[in-house]
Amino acid sequence: MLNPRSVLITGANRGIGLELTRQLLRLTDPPEHVFATCRHPESATELKIIASANPSVHILKLDVTQHDHYDDVISAVQTCLNGAGLNLLINNAGIGLRESSDFLHVTAQNMRDAFETNALAPLMLSKAFFPLLKMAVGPNEAETSMSCSRAAIINISSKKGSCSTNTKLRMYRSPAQDGAVKGDFGGGRYPYRTSKATLNMVTSNMAVDLKRHGILSVALHPGWVRTTLGGPDAPIDVRHSVEGLITVMGSLNEDSTGTFHDYEGVDIEW
Repeated sequence: MLNPRSVLITGANRGIGLELTRQLLRLTDPPEHVFATCRHPESATELKIIASANPSVHILKLDVTQHDHYDDVISAVQTCLNGAGLNLLINNAGIGLRESSDFLHVTAQNMRDAFETNALAPLMLSKAFFPLLKMAVGPNEAETSMSCSRAAIINISSKKGSCSTNTKLRMYRSPAQDGAVKGDFGGGRYPYRTSKATLNMVTSNMAVDLKRHGILSVALHPGWVRTTLGGPDAPIDVRHSVEGLITVMGSLNEDSTGTFHDYEGVDIEW
């Protein structure tokens, strides 16, 4: 069961991040603090509606690519937690860069932008929050069972970052085209695929380095979800995806650290 006292979610103004915020508040034992971050809080209409009805939700301004702004966010979180640690960091913010991403049109700047947001930012933000995650574990690190309710970093990755599955064709029915059968091929999308593959290695590396501190590090694939990033053809609705993600997070333990699963708990090949 998932019951962290405190959670921080990046990219919480829409899509998966917004739905994570919404569903965490519906848990039987919801978090006392949900730190919902986004680049433009002033225009995060749905998130502000949720926060107005739930005093446990704290909306914080954060552009994950602006590393020099991390200290302000950490300070705000520390003030709210009042001496307690942060239990769960969900690195959800990401960019897709569908345009100009095939072999003949991809640019160096496309690659840099995707890498900055999808791989480098989760690493640097995890590093910045390490002291608060470590505080949540408590003094007896080696004797503490690992879980997302204790101390964990969840990186929202993608199956498109899997080298092993890149050549496989997957058929699906398009909700945007009256159930027309379509195929999702491998290849292409260089910025997105390579940045998510890098995020997977970041996750694996952190699992090795943080295990002795009692902090989980896991990569989760939410499925191909109908969001602004996923597009209207995506076969999975955001509510179903997030329900699965929360169930999977609640099942993770010390044997799970450094693993890669989808929203149904199925292992994904690296």
